[in-house]
Amino acid sequence: MKSYRKLPTHVTHAPGPYGEEEEEEEEEGNEPGSPPAKKTLSLRWQWLGVVVIVGAGLLGGTFWAISVRRLPVEPPGKCISVPESQRFDCYPEWDTVVTPELCQMRGCCFLQSSSRGGPPWCFYPPDFPSYTLKTLNRTELGFLGVLTRTVKTYYPRDVLVLQLQVDLETDTRLHIKLTDPNNSRYEVPLEVPSATKKAENPLYSLDFSRDPFGILVKRRGSGVVLLNTTVAPLIFADQFLQISTLLPSAFLYGLGEHRRGFLHHLDWTTLSFWARDVPPTESYNLYGVHPFYLNMEEAGTTHGVFLLNSNAMEVVLQPAPALTWRTVGGILDFYIFLGPDPSSVVQQYQQVIGFPTMPPFWGLGFHLCRWGYGSSNQTWQTVKNMRSYLIPQDAQWNDIDYMEGSRDFTVDPGHFGTLPQLVMDLHKHGQYYVLILDPAISSSQATGTYAPYDEGLKKGIFINITHGQPLIGQVWPGLTAFPDFSNPETHQWWLENLNVFHARVPFDGLWIDMNEPSNFKDGSVDGCTSGELDNPPYTPAVLGGSLFAKTICASAKQSLSFHYDLHNLYGLMEAKATASALIAIRGKRPFIISRSTFPSQGRYSGHWLGDNRSEWKDMYWSIPGLLNFNLFGIPLVGADICGFSGSTTEELCTRWMQLGAFYPFARNHNTKDAKAQDPVVFSPSARTAMKEALMTRYALLPYLYTLFHHAHRRGDTVARPLFFEFPQDKNTYALDQQFLWGRNLLVTPVLEPGVDAVIGYFPIGVWYDYYTGSSLQSQGEKVKLAAPLNHINVHIREGAVLPTQKPDITTWMSSGNPLLLVAALSQEGMAWGDLFWDDGESLDTFERGNYSYVVFNVSQNVFTSSVLHCNLEAIYITVDGLTVYGVQKQPQVVTVNGKEIPFSYMENKVLSMSGLNLNLSRSFSIKWI
Repeated sequence: MKSYRKLPTHVTHAPGPYGEEEEEEEEEGNEPGSPPAKKTLSLRWQWLGVVVIVGAGLLGGTFWAISVRRLPVEPPGKCISVPESQRFDCYPEWDTVVTPELCQMRGCCFLQSSSRGGPPWCFYPPDFPSYTLKTLNRTELGFLGVLTRTVKTYYPRDVLVLQLQVDLETDTRLHIKLTDPNNSRYEVPLEVPSATKKAENPLYSLDFSRDPFGILVKRRGSGVVLLNTTVAPLIFADQFLQISTLLPSAFLYGLGEHRRGFLHHLDWTTLSFWARDVPPTESYNLYGVHPFYLNMEEAGTTHGVFLLNSNAMEVVLQPAPALTWRTVGGILDFYIFLGPDPSSVVQQYQQVIGFPTMPPFWGLGFHLCRWGYGSSNQTWQTVKNMRSYLIPQDAQWNDIDYMEGSRDFTVDPGHFGTLPQLVMDLHKHGQYYVLILDPAISSSQATGTYAPYDEGLKKGIFINITHGQPLIGQVWPGLTAFPDFSNPETHQWWLENLNVFHARVPFDGLWIDMNEPSNFKDGSVDGCTSGELDNPPYTPAVLGGSLFAKTICASAKQSLSFHYDLHNLYGLMEAKATASALIAIRGKRPFIISRSTFPSQGRYSGHWLGDNRSEWKDMYWSIPGLLNFNLFGIPLVGADICGFSGSTTEELCTRWMQLGAFYPFARNHNTKDAKAQDPVVFSPSARTAMKEALMTRYALLPYLYTLFHHAHRRGDTVARPLFFEFPQDKNTYALDQQFLWGRNLLVTPVLEPGVDAVIGYFPIGVWYDYYTGSSLQSQGEKVKLAAPLNHINVHIREGAVLPTQKPDITTWMSSGNPLLLVAALSQEGMAWGDLFWDDGESLDTFERGNYSYVVFNVSQNVFTSSVLHCNLEAIYITVDGLTVYGVQKQPQVVTVNGKEIPFSYMENKVLSMSGLNLNLSRSFSIKWI
């Protein structure tokens, strides 16, 4: 769709292979005038029938007008001619009803529409002042330019000179950075790779608009415009940065953490980014911040964009289709990924932010928790009940109940005195223990000394208020201080306290909660300052209306910067400190689940989707959440199965346990004062259905573990949307009630009450029922599937080989069981699969070569297992059976390594053989004729 802003005639084309040769000589521009006065300035506009004389004084970051004189004249045609879908908001202050006078003071168009939820009433005219590209020079990696503007905007302290840096880092990655060359500004302290040479054959070309400045990024070959920033003015003030772009299509994904459908609706939606402790609710900014989007193009190709900025932010989506970024600090630091397929975009994104850590094998088992067990003995009894019914469980968790006075690194001696014995018993049975830690440290001395606070005070590791004293808020323990995880000294303090506590309670993993950070007071017990960090000139539409609502003051001081800049990084920095501490203490892979997240979080932790509710809609919302966090490079993700708050029903919990068995991270967790919801408390039929779903998960753990290996090594998604595998099928673009494990396993859960069937979409091809092998030939259609209460539909994509294992009630017990391979033949009689296997807990097994990797192939009625790497001290796993789906003709003979063996063949074209006893470390072949 065309923009109302015509491409300026004076356009610089990037030279060489990055665009057409430059046709005009670069103009040398004069340096702009003197910088704006610190306290006052004046502007004059005569436009839209208004003469505006503005004398501005900096009062709490707000401009005030001295005089406005209105002239009776109609809005010019240039405003009326702007299509509604392409009106970019000139007055984004969400807490103000814009009037013609307010709008015209900014030099913008005012046209009132029928409702407040649609196009902005105040929007930029086509000729609104912006920056001019004065110079553009080639560099070793791309281009370096200077931007200037002569007309100030309506936010304080415009940066009148900008530096543009464009690095062509790889053939599929472009890096665009806009900074202030004259003043140092905050930049996110994320470890990102540095390019050493310019891309040789990029998939993109570049055009630069000179006046007004803009960048156009096009896909070479198709010419599709992926980025077009000429559609609205660029604004770069000290505490207000804004840039807009057209999108090539409305198929937009990502931009988390928010509770929305997986496919965004570009219906004048504003998404706010500011980590916040709030139960997942539509339209709110939630626990994490991920300014990354993926956009499908009309031809099925895909690109992605990442804004590396950790300040408070919002993204506006409008039906042009277009997108506007706004942030209150830092710089504009964009990475653009060319794909061209969806999986490649996510892989390229993770090449910048880092690939996720490899979880321990036990971390993929079933986890059980609740807030309100009441005692370690009650917790222990729950574990024993699970064992007595032979229901799989790998990890038992405790919420803050175990603490004395809700203080970290303590145990309530009256109710949890037997906690060390519980952990010892778990370890004896091959199970694991995970406990919660909140970052806020009790600062109250009413109960005597508290070593973590006393030591932290001496070492100066707490976040401070402006006059150097620890900021005091209020969380579960009462008055609290907040560790500054941007300070390396805090990491050491954290390690020391964890080490002492681990000697008492030898936990295996940690659950870091409340780390937005959450604060029951707004800012602190003493409030916050009246300055511009706590009250910036513009505040995005965050829940609570301020940057310190239910968190700490933005003006609080941390080691690297003010909390204003670091707030959204708090959970990431805590996760990094926690991972380092667990490695030092246990010498094994860390298992960490964090609530607040930021890009690169997957390197240190997984995530759960927060304090959801025991409602059917919350079960549905978990699927878009899974898919989004896999886009964000955090594949170890799940929701609280059966819901956290409120009491579940047996039907809801049964359906949710079935769905949760296919969360990459599977934990059942609920709150105190609600009915218990662990599997053993339900009727025999429900308990059996839950157990069967978990047994299916445990059978598939070799396949799931291999998916995590590929996520760790190259950035693959584990749970993925269907369009990742079928980007040419537009019917898959909006699907978020089904999902895939890898490329081969399709899960179709029931998400509503009182039904015994479910509608699922099946892309073109053959799909096999996982349990029976019966085939479904689809032309790309919706299919009604039987779904009684004891069943979740799972299908295997044609052409897949899945390594499964005889399940047991823990991963430790399952891991020694024989493998059962399942091959689902394509229509050409072919299939492929692989298996990554190691000891499940050691650090860097792939990097050190301590693993086995096996590839399975089927072609021309021959199944082969090829060992590509085998360097474990002892390979004790055997392959006991092979089942082949889609064998069109009954075989007469089946041989293993040339030796004839018995087999069975069923009417649904399933060939099976068992008792093979083949060593996984040796290649073998199975043939049927």
